[in-house]
This record gives sequence, C-alpha cells and structure tokens, in this order.
Amino acid sequence: MPGITGIIGKTSPEKHKQHIRQMVKCMLHEPFYESGTLDNEQVGIFAGWICHKDSFCDCMPVWNEYNNIALIFFGENFTDPEVLDQLKSKNHRFDNTNARYIVRMYEEKGMDFLLDLNGCFCGILIDLRLNKIILFNDRYGIQKIFYYEGKNAFYFASEAKCLLNVRPKLRNLDIQSVAEMLACNCVLENRTLYKNVSLLPVASAWTFENDTIKKNTYFDPSIWENQTLLEKNIFYERLEETFKRILPKYLRANQKIGISLTGGVDTRMILANIDIPKGKYPCYTFGSMYRDNFDVSISRKVAAAKKQSHETIVVGHDFLNNFAHWAEKTVYVTDGYLSVNGSSEIYINKIARQIAPIRLTGNFGGEVLRSIRHIKPNPVMTNIFHPDIYHYVDNIHCTLKQYEKDPMSFVLFHDSPWHNNNRMVSEQSQLTLRTPYLDNELTGLMYRLQDDVRKEKQMCLRLIEGNSAVAKFPTDRGLQVRPALLLPPIKHLIYEFLAKAEYAYDYGMPQWLARLDHLFGFMHFEKLFLGRHKFNHYRVWYRDELSDYVKTILLDNRTLTRPYLNKKTVENIVKLHTNGNLNFTTEITQLLSLELIQRLLIEQ
Repeated sequence: MPGITGIIGKTSPEKHKQHIRQMVKCMLHEPFYESGTLDNEQVGIFAGWICHKDSFCDCMPVWNEYNNIALIFFGENFTDPEVLDQLKSKNHRFDNTNARYIVRMYEEKGMDFLLDLNGCFCGILIDLRLNKIILFNDRYGIQKIFYYEGKNAFYFASEAKCLLNVRPKLRNLDIQSVAEMLACNCVLENRTLYKNVSLLPVASAWTFENDTIKKNTYFDPSIWENQTLLEKNIFYERLEETFKRILPKYLRANQKIGISLTGGVDTRMILANIDIPKGKYPCYTFGSMYRDNFDVSISRKVAAAKKQSHETIVVGHDFLNNFAHWAEKTVYVTDGYLSVNGSSEIYINKIARQIAPIRLTGNFGGEVLRSIRHIKPNPVMTNIFHPDIYHYVDNIHCTLKQYEKDPMSFVLFHDSPWHNNNRMVSEQSQLTLRTPYLDNELTGLMYRLQDDVRKEKQMCLRLIEGNSAVAKFPTDRGLQVRPALLLPPIKHLIYEFLAKAEYAYDYGMPQWLARLDHLFGFMHFEKLFLGRHKFNHYRVWYRDELSDYVKTILLDNRTLTRPYLNKKTVENIVKLHTNGNLNFTTEITQLLSLELIQRLLIEQ
C-alpha cells in the first residue's frame, strides 16, 4: 500500500539514507506508484513516500515559500470550503485538488491545523524554523503508522515490513497478537503482530525536538461524547441536511471516480442524495462465479435509475487459477493483517482501477450510522496451537471491556483502526478509496443520536426514500424502502433465509452436514445455495479448486515443524476438509495465513 516511511535520528546519516531507500523499495508494489525521499541531517529526518500517480498526494514533498517548512503527506483531505476560503483571504494561492495547501494551514494555525483536516491520512511536518519534526495521523487511526523506538533512532512506516527489512531483530511474532488475530481477525490496542513494533495511536501528533519525543494527541473523543442528544425528528432533519451538504466534497477530483455499489443501503444512500449527469460516474459491483448475486442484480437497476453505466467484476476461475499469487500478495502487502480469505480484494480492486482510479464506497456506513462492530472474539479450535495462545485468547474479553464504555467511540476509535482498515490496506494498494461516512461533521453528529433510535432501520431508509428513482428497489435483505403491504415482508423473510442458508452451506456448515454434502457431491448443491449474497466461497474452494494449494502449503515440512503448531492435528484438518468429510474452513484460513506470514515477512 502507498504511504510514508522514515527514520528520525542524527547518528549514522549515511546508514539512515541507505535504509530509507530500502524501506521505500519495500512498499513499491505496483508500477503505477510514484515515490521519493527527503533527508535533512540538521534535524535528523530521513523520510520517504509512495503514492498513486496523479492522486491528491502526488506532489510530495511540499515546501512553503520560504523553504523552511516541509510536508510529506499520504491520504486525502476533505476540508470544509470555509477553511480554504480563509486561507485564500490571507493571500495564499493554491490548487485545492492536491495536498500543497496543507502546509499553508500549518503556517496559519500551527498544530491546530490538524483539527481542520478531514479524512484518512498520515504525514510528517518538518519545521526547520523550530528544528522539530511532527509525525501525525488521522483522528480515527485509519492510516496505520508502525513504529519502533531504537536506541539511537526512531523508525516508522505505513507498512511493518519496512521496519522488519532494516531491523532484522524485529522479525519475531508476538504470541499475544497472534492469539488475538486468531480469535478476532485483528490485533488489539496499539500492539502489532511483531514484537517491539507498535502502532501510532489515533489522532497522534508526536513532536521530535532536541532528542526528545512529546507523544501528544490533538483530538479527544469526549468532545463528541458529551454533546446534547437530539430528539428523533430533529436529528433526522439535521442528518439529511448534513449528508446532502458533505457529499459533493467526495465527488471532486482531477481523476475519474467510480462508484462501487452493493445491494445494501450505504451506497444507495449516496446515490439517493446526489444529482449527477448521465454517465458521469461508472458503477460496478463484485459478483460470484455461480450467479448474479443480489448485490449485482440490485445495483444494476440502481445504476440504471441514476443513468450510470454498470459492470460486474466476477471472482471466478481466473482468480482461483492464480490463487497462490493473490494470497501471497495479500499477506505481504497487508503485513499479514488480512487473511488469505481476503485475497480477492487486491484482485477485484485491480480490475476496478481500470474502470476508475478513485473508488467511492459505502465503507464504514454501517459502523457510523448503525454502530455495527466487528471485533467479537470467536473460540479457537483446541489442540492446534501452543497452549500459550489459548491463555491469551481467554483474556481477550477483559482487554476489550475497558474500551466499551461508549459504543460509538468503540466503533470509531478502536474497532475501525484495529479491524476495519485491514481490508482497506489491500484496497488502497490498487486505487484511491473514498467514503463519506468518516466525514468529521457526520461522525460528530452521530453522537447526538439516542441509542434506542440508532437501532432502527428507518433512519437509513429515510435517507433513501426521498429519491423515488432508487427507493423503489428492495435491499439485498429484501427490505423495502417505502412501506407496502404483504409482499415486501415475505420477500424480506425469504432473502434472510437465503443469506443464512448460504452461510450454513459455506463457512458455517455443521460437521454432520459436511459429510452428507460430500456424499451427494454429484448433485452440486453449491449451485443451489452459493452466490446469492457472497462472492467468496472458501469452504468449497479449499475442498475442490484450491485443495492442491492447501496441501502443498500446510503439509510441507516447514509448516508442520512450526513450534506453535500441533503437527498431527494440522494433518488431520487438511485431510478431512479436502476429502470433503468435515468443515475446517476457518482453521485452514488461519493456518495458511500464519504460514505465509512466516515465509514472506519473518523469513524474508
């Protein structure tokens, strides 16, 4: 994924220059990336950047007119127009389609400029006037910064592999983090998968000056938590007005914007509240190899209603035939944070880039508007891993409990940076990802919603019902935006049944049913159940198309002799699943992911 990297320290400048080139090289995953380096021995900064060509941040480094303040920035910023107007009123001249104006914001407001930034980003400010360096990230911590505090230097990067490459002693897995990844599909708090490597906390503004570090934050969630709640109807009016007002900011760019649609409400809300010319924003949806899923069939109609083109990007045989490539690339690019069952993300977003280099999505809509959380510890199958792992799994509930005081803050400042951005890293490796649902004004407003109202589905449907062109179509769960009599409730029940049946046939298939499915395999029940809601079907894939890959990796002696694995259990899991006798989809995903982390990142 593009991003930033650097070393802060005044000793061994030539060594740091060599290391920064190595660190940048670690992040150059695609030919359409731009990159560069900047060093200043006076303040002891050796930095690099990688970005998508012609993106918002493809102008690094940015200097002020006196060449005494430099900025390296990754991400995007959707600052309110009023802030930019204030800058122009003070005779600052800039193009607001790239990041150059951000250094002007710092000149005018000092550290308070961070409060005016609105988006997912990270950056470095080098102030030669004060001989200080400021390392910062967005208030949600979505753009990760990994760091290591060495004896004579501070190392940081958007990808952990940069640190592992130049500091080989860091190439060790943290057993507690592995346990959390197995149970939660993420690492909790500000730890990482790698010993002695940490994550920059949310809303950080760390200042390096005179060989000292001041680890400050620039935003306190209690500012939002302590707002006065609004009565339901007043809140609805405020929400609709705010949503309509912020959306145009996310539709401005020098590059082409595509909209990835689903059959749910979050992308529908976007299209329902914008007026766009015919054919302005190409739309696309990710589909299954078995049939047009509900996402595809509904999105096609919604796009047509808004007079936009629509394409289906299918995860099918081309992906499966090259699965080894996509799995290894996914684990490597995401530093092991996205498991192999997310391997299709780079594949589909690579195709999406050919449609448009910017992708507008409904990501984080459910989290922000409905407080949907993803970190829910699952049991880890016994007798696969070392006993220490199960000890840490048992402590996860206690770890999470201390962060769950405010549900909205948990979702925004813990669930999102620890869990949700793991997929985002793979997506951003291929294109620029945008979502309006992390807009500061919108997220701040959502704290004013009463908890009992937040659970109502009507809030999101209300943002759609005002647009008759897109409101007439049911969602992928059969919800009808506009009230009707008998048919829509029945349709909702049918769609819900199909969703649960698909899960039960795929990931969640009970062991007794797996045997029967194998026995009657000649009837190909997968064609009946799969592909209505999902486009990944790993239980069947591990059993059939990917069985040789699973055996090659997991039955290899390197894998079976890992000190944290039980060899006999691993062999049985592989044999029973690939023979179709039992369902070990989750376990095979975990084992494949761990082994690829070992081979690609630890043993690099």
